[in-house]
Amino acid sequence: AGIAGPGTIDEVEEADYDRVFAVNAKAPFFILKHGLGRLRDGGRIVNISSGVTKVAFPGMTSYAASKGAVEVLTLTLAQTLGARGITVNAVSPGTIETDIHPWMADPAAKAHAAGFSVFDRVGQPGDVADVVGFLASDDARWVTGQNIDASGGSGLGL
Repeated sequence: AGIAGPGTIDEVEEADYDRVFAVNAKAPFFILKHGLGRLRDGGRIVNISSGVTKVAFPGMTSYAASKGAVEVLTLTLAQTLGARGITVNAVSPGTIETDIHPWMADPAAKAHAAGFSVFDRVGQPGDVADVVGFLASDDARWVTGQNIDASGGSGLGL
């Protein structure tokens, strides 16, 4: 689960900030805390971050900060859980056509967002799911503490 938190720092209200952090950072933290006892040795944890943590995107300040917290949690848990053979990674999608982006119903806005990717399209949920599937598989047994960019090359031309 994740929610957007649009607005520059001067526009974000405290209640909105708290809601974004509750869903995007606090929930994963406590889900993981309470689930670790059930996770088998050699298991996999894949967190979802965002491409907005890699570039300055002032219109999504609280959202980007909440996803940055997920990235630090990922690194910390990778170190903590390595002795159990558990890998912990994050995936950072770019603009994906999901309910979090209702503005994509506007063809002009969607076309603009597509221009950020080197593939000149917005991502689809399956584009990210395949990366998550890899990280959850035994094929990724030697990959931990990583944040995999699944943005379709967004930002490469910056």
